[in-house]
Amino acid sequence: MYTIINIYTESRSLDSVVNKLKKMEEVVDLYEVTGDYDVVAIVRSKNQKDLREFIKNKMLRIEGIKGTNTVVILHVAKREGKEVED
Repeated sequence: MYTIINIYTESRSLDSVVNKLKKMEEVVDLYEVTGDYDVVAIVRSKNQKDLREFIKNKMLRIEGIKGTNTVVILHVAKREGKEVED
C-alpha cells in the first residue's frame, strides 16, 4: 500500500525533518516542494494499521513537523512513464 503524505514544517526545521525522513525505510520517495506544503513523502506500508503506527509513532514525533495531509493511493494506472497492468 502506497500513501502520499504532504508535510508542513517549521521553516527553520526543514533540513532536519528531511534528514530524519530520509532514514526511515517506510519512506520510499521524498520531495521538497513549493505550495501549501514543504515536503511530500511517498510511504509504503503493509496495511492501514501499519500506516497509522508509522504516522503516529514515527513521523509525528519528528520535531519541526507542524502538520500533515495523508492521501491513500487506491490504484496506480501509470508509474515512471509506463502503464501499470492490473
